[in-house]
Amino acid sequence: MNAAGGPETLQWLQRPPKEPGPREVLVEVAAAGVNFMDIGVRRGMFWQEMPNPKVLGVEGAGRVLSVGESVDGFAPGDRVAWVYAPGSYAEQVVMPQDSLVRVPDAIDDRTAAAVMMQGLTASHFATDFYPVQEGDVALVHAAAGGLGLLLTQIIRLRGGRVIGRVSSADKVAAAEEAGADHVIVDTKGHFADAVLRLTGGEGVHVVYDGSGPTTFAGSLASLHRSGTLCWYGPVLGGPGALDIMSLPKSIKIGYAVFSDHIPTPRLLRERAARLFDWVASGAVRAHIGGTYPLADAAKAHAALESRATSGKLLLIP
Repeated sequence: MNAAGGPETLQWLQRPPKEPGPREVLVEVAAAGVNFMDIGVRRGMFWQEMPNPKVLGVEGAGRVLSVGESVDGFAPGDRVAWVYAPGSYAEQVVMPQDSLVRVPDAIDDRTAAAVMMQGLTASHFATDFYPVQEGDVALVHAAAGGLGLLLTQIIRLRGGRVIGRVSSADKVAAAEEAGADHVIVDTKGHFADAVLRLTGGEGVHVVYDGSGPTTFAGSLASLHRSGTLCWYGPVLGGPGALDIMSLPKSIKIGYAVFSDHIPTPRLLRERAARLFDWVASGAVRAHIGGTYPLADAAKAHAALESRATSGKLLLIP
């Protein structure tokens, strides 16, 4: 990107290759994930300390080309995936070895790239932020998006039930295929009555809401007593100032930040290995909503912003 703004600020440029430094690895990118975080960077919300022009992208999969000094555990030829390695919209990228995980033979590159950021986030939401128990009911917003589809599957894997909310009728089938027990179509934040009806007036045990300020009040109204609201997705904006005394009684609200999901390289590799095991066994399936040539990153951004597709978008060098 050469300036903050719309997709038109993205340009396909040739740059000289880099060499890895100490504890760094040079990777040939096979697929890079497109995330709302990237849109936030492009709009000027994040990475403001980095001068323009800068390369977007934080996630992908590929193969190690070379390693720098003091690198241990990785060698040229290894298949790897990564999350939060800035500059991933490229044919090659140099990154710290601590950002990398090994990709098992049973997982192809595109699947690995598709599940890293959103899969680790979904896993964190359903196992750490709120450990879903057998019989719990969850409300998942944007249930046909890349994160929502993975989150739905992991909730079902843990014995929970899912009420999914989608923005249009053509996304219902994708949410149902992922395992949603009920799907609500809503664009204006008028879903709480339907959630209460589906739960016999009890409400849900947990709400996963990354849909911005429109849904905040409805998410609170959808909660079971002592329920948990997992709030994420800063790109779409927050709910504004809150009067703590006006909130429903006995609920828990938490704001999920990606750096909390995998605070150490050890946890990154443990949780990625668990995620890959789920995928390899068929318990969790990646939903790739579309692939674009790397040179068409602007088109991928426009598609993600329009929410016209279900599943994960990838860039292919």
